[in-house]
Amino acid sequence: MSKRVEIVSSFYDSIEEDLRLGESWQGQLEYFTTMNYIRRFAKDGDKILEIGAGTGRYSISLAKEGFEVTAVELVESNLEVLKKNSSGLKNIQSFRGDALDLGRFEDNTFDITLVFGPMYHLYEENDVHRALEEAIRVTKKDGVIFVAFLSAYSILFDNYLQGNLADGIEENFTEDYKVKHFEEQLFTGYDIVEFEQLFEEMGVKHVTTAAMDSVLELAEGRKDFAMSEEDFQLFVQYHLATCEKRELLGCSSHLLYVCRKE
Repeated sequence: MSKRVEIVSSFYDSIEEDLRLGESWQGQLEYFTTMNYIRRFAKDGDKILEIGAGTGRYSISLAKEGFEVTAVELVESNLEVLKKNSSGLKNIQSFRGDALDLGRFEDNTFDITLVFGPMYHLYEENDVHRALEEAIRVTKKDGVIFVAFLSAYSILFDNYLQGNLADGIEENFTEDYKVKHFEEQLFTGYDIVEFEQLFEEMGVKHVTTAAMDSVLELAEGRKDFAMSEEDFQLFVQYHLATCEKRELLGCSSHLLYVCRKE
């Protein structure tokens, strides 16, 4: 087992990942927004691959909507939950696998490819490019690829304004404030332009980059935060109307890069 796999597996073995997208307003907004974007592009009969499927929240939901879904997950404990929760669904297959090697799948197999976890935990430039190349390879021509990533700036705002700012800057940025990536971060973030540039010369056309959960992770950490169900629905409407605005992207914890294979 590589050091990267060991670190990631140890983390997910210690948390209830299956609850993350439903137990907070932030998680619910991330899930709702992501599903909204998938539904904009997915067509009846599409074959969907999710790489880094976690416990299967997206894969299972999409299978229940009638899509033929293949889920690949690195962490064994997550995969066990995915298989348990998808029991009885005939149109979903799940496998243990790494985003760096999708050799079990032929070229041009899937209409929609979702990369919703790997980019949080890949630190070496070669690994990052390999994961993206593999996702693009298995996607059909004109197919759509969704890649989730984290904002380095939001990581700093959300986790290091509690008397530990120096630690956050040292962990995430160089002395001249360029973003850093290394295994011990566990979760690595990006500058938005830096992330978009990864796809140059990869044979894809950029469709959009969108924020998935806005400022809610930071907001829910405040003692004076309050949001009713009615307010949440209003925020969802606002968010969907504004989540592609460039000036707001870096404030969101989770972002989504959408592209089409040429």
